[in-house]
Amino acid sequence: MELINPEIHKYLLDLLPPRDPVLAEMEEVAARESFPIVGPLVGNLIYQLAMIINARRIIELGSGYGYSALWFARALRGSGTIICTDENPENAKRAAEFFDRAGVSASIDYRVGDAVAILDSLDGEFDIIFNDAHKYDYPKIFYKSLPKLRRGGLLIADNALHHGKVLDVHPDESTAALLTWNRLIYSTPDLVTTIIPIRDGVSVSLKR
Repeated sequence: MELINPEIHKYLLDLLPPRDPVLAEMEEVAARESFPIVGPLVGNLIYQLAMIINARRIIELGSGYGYSALWFARALRGSGTIICTDENPENAKRAAEFFDRAGVSASIDYRVGDAVAILDSLDGEFDIIFNDAHKYDYPKIFYKSLPKLRRGGLLIADNALHHGKVLDVHPDESTAALLTWNRLIYSTPDLVTTIIPIRDGVSVSLKR
């Protein structure tokens, strides 16, 4: 299901300034290989959000080859750390090459393994927790994320509308997990949440 009229989507894309060469190449790779990335509309959003709250410590759950992490790194401007996670060591290797060429390697701590286990193992609070992990893990990630997010920090998730499957009468396992995630982020008193219907839906929750 198209969440946005394709002509409106193209209009919004055309409004964006040109991406830097590394981001542009990553987008080309994604298109060529059908590799899932958040895309430039969401990338620009998370870049803006990271700048607004002056984020300095970010964790990404499900980093792929580093597209969204590079947007975050641009917002950090060399001051801060992004912990990336992915189960595939090949993604980590490709990400390292892109980060090196983009000049942001010093800001990246890429860990290969299960995103939930890595999050669980980390101490201290985060300014942003960006959830793009396995959809069936979303509820578990919610409960593990909230204590690790600072007040004034952002809990962000991709695929909040799951290609419109959130409307299914009989949702599959992944969609059911997303439905639980969406209910949790709206019903938790400590969070102020909006789901932004760009691309596949992005949930943004401010911890107050």
